[in-house]
Amino acid sequence: MNKHCIKICMGSSCFARGNMNNLNFLENYIKENNLDINVELVGSHCENKCENGPHVCIDDKSFDEVDEEKLKNILESLK
Repeated sequence: MNKHCIKICMGSSCFARGNMNNLNFLENYIKENNLDINVELVGSHCENKCENGPHVCIDDKSFDEVDEEKLKNILESLK
């Protein structure tokens, strides 16, 4: 498995709209699936995509209006 970079927007709008929950979900998912060595989880300042938040980038792909179900589907497709 290649190492994946997950960048979660920590701007106030995205964080309030769901990225706080998404961050918790990602941390738990990575731990429960022993992906620590394969995933780099980083936060970013505002990505200027507030109107479509919460926003997450995985590798070079951007995802808008992300929730836990959408994240799970994306992460499963990376395996």
